Amino acid sequence: MKTAKELIDSISEELHHHNYLYYIKNEPIISDFEFDQLLKRLEKLEEENPSLVHANSPTKRVGGDLTEKFEAVAHEFPMLSLSNAYNLEELEAFNERVEKLLEKPSSYTCELKYDGVAISLRYENGELVRAITRGDGSKGEDVTANVRTIRSIPLKLNKGNYPASFEVRGEVFMPLPAFEELNKSREEQGLDLYANPRNTTSGTIKLLDSKEVAKRKLDCFIYAYYSKESRQQNQFEGLGHLENWGFKVPDVEQKMFQLSGNMKEVFSFIEYWDEKRKALPFETDGVVIKVNDFSDQEILGNTSKSPRWAIAYKFQAEQVSTLLNEVTYQVGRTGAITPVANLEPVQLAGTTVKRASLHNQDQIEKLDLHLGDTVYVEKGGEIIPKIVGVNIALRKATAKPVEFIANCPECGTPLQRNEGEVQHFCPNDLQCPPQATGKLVHFIARKAMNIDGLGTETIDEMYSKKMVLTPSDLYSLSEEQLYSLERMAEKSVKNLQHSIEESKKTPFERVLFALGIRHVGENAAKKLVKHFKSIEALASATQEQIVEVEEIGNKIADSLISYFSDPLNQREIQRLQQAGVTMTKEESEQDAISDVLLGQKVVVSGVFHEYSRDEIKALIEKNGGAVVGSISKKTSFLVAGDNMGPSKKEKADGLGIKILSEKEFLELIAL
Repeated sequence: MKTAKELIDSISEELHHHNYLYYIKNEPIISDFEFDQLLKRLEKLEEENPSLVHANSPTKRVGGDLTEKFEAVAHEFPMLSLSNAYNLEELEAFNERVEKLLEKPSSYTCELKYDGVAISLRYENGELVRAITRGDGSKGEDVTANVRTIRSIPLKLNKGNYPASFEVRGEVFMPLPAFEELNKSREEQGLDLYANPRNTTSGTIKLLDSKEVAKRKLDCFIYAYYSKESRQQNQFEGLGHLENWGFKVPDVEQKMFQLSGNMKEVFSFIEYWDEKRKALPFETDGVVIKVNDFSDQEILGNTSKSPRWAIAYKFQAEQVSTLLNEVTYQVGRTGAITPVANLEPVQLAGTTVKRASLHNQDQIEKLDLHLGDTVYVEKGGEIIPKIVGVNIALRKATAKPVEFIANCPECGTPLQRNEGEVQHFCPNDLQCPPQATGKLVHFIARKAMNIDGLGTETIDEMYSKKMVLTPSDLYSLSEEQLYSLERMAEKSVKNLQHSIEESKKTPFERVLFALGIRHVGENAAKKLVKHFKSIEALASATQEQIVEVEEIGNKIADSLISYFSDPLNQREIQRLQQAGVTMTKEESEQDAISDVLLGQKVVVSGVFHEYSRDEIKALIEKNGGAVVGSISKKTSFLVAGDNMGPSKKEKADGLGIKILSEKEFLELIAL
């Protein structure tokens, strides 16, 4: 006779298999009634033996776990966003860039771009251990309890040769029949209807009650996997392995996934689905094109935001016409002025549109926009809809042209427009309310000073009470002032004080980014800090000295010189220093291993075995060297891996540049 544990394990295994046959293979071999009876038997056994309940038990599919807070979790492999293409010419340009970098033609995989929510799933020893949302790409939120209710996501994999630990990436979505069923139920209850499946999916995956998530019948396609162990050779082969392991992947037989040998075949796939997608039981808004070979993907690498080996082609957006009632103007954190069209409400792509971006004065003039015009609106690839045209035939003779404002709508300061820039901006950056509060919100953000316990509403309240007008004011807040704020009790005050104090230890590169200097983003801040080391050195640098920094151009240099020449900004920097905020780069053991490569410029090319390309580059920098992108007379040496481009080798040989293998390079830095 089997023990309780043996029975639980046996029935669980059987239910996992039937779930796979039903939701992944679409080939059930037992009836729904028989499945339910097995599930009830398992539930009874688990109720009688709670210590034997497994985290991935089939009973978790029905939900029941309650979540108080979703924990923030770092991604082991960053979840980057894709660059977008909106026409075939942009795809041709993408292909040309790929072939130029690889120095050879490339094959591509094509798959539908599902309109849902990206998810990362971690498996260990064949079992799901964690599900994380995309978040900001480097960190997401742990939604494992909710994801376990999605029946197309395997809790336990089929037997296979998968790595002991790996991650898969996919898209969670709500099928159209499930969305319609949900809205029908809400209508019967007299509740507001949900606008579209994508937004509903996003909200559902963050519900605190997993039982409610289970009712909404979410689905998921898996399209990639990542592991520190060796993978298959290419994307197409990898997808086949994912399917064998038990994942729901795009169906090759239904032409939802295709290997294309050239761009002509890519275009054919796009044309096919531009029409056929309308009959799908889920929403899709484009096609994802990826370089097929994994070694080629590694050579191409990534930018800070997106991979260079993939792109998303977006189908032409739905378009509607409506009336332009008025144009208002918004002031951004950096002072940029954005005109906004206020429209007669109209339905577009499942949502009610009341406003649309006009971008800048040039766009208004290009459209020849008049108040009261009938305008054409579409979403394109943007979240905020935009006006793409005007029906001149319906324009009234008395209609007045839209004239761009001359003064800031918030503080009245005359607007400026720099040569070579399309946007006007308000130069009153320290005293214009939206800019001042925007700078404060930017300063406290997680990627900047990471001050927990503060949000936009609290910042607005602090600013309106004149408690905090600039970031440095945060460091002189008294306990009495904090208690005067709404929703501030003893615990929240203590936590906020601790967070403000801890922010003083923030690395200089993040402090520089937190200052909110125009055009100085995260990457620019890192490069500037690495080069200048201190705020004093950066503040006193000339235009010529600043543009010597890799990837720093005249626009950033002009912005920095303008910022540091303003007496108010000088005073703000001084106050932050007096408060104890870090304004110098601290050279730690992690930052510098040795100076063996000091002053040397090194090019890295090819695929490596012991370390990745990024790790090789990091080792160069930690040993005092500088990584450069192209070979010149100033190049000290080239680190060459497998599949290095022949033109790089030819150029290095022609200039007499030394070429080191991965092994020789590691020996040079004594690793």
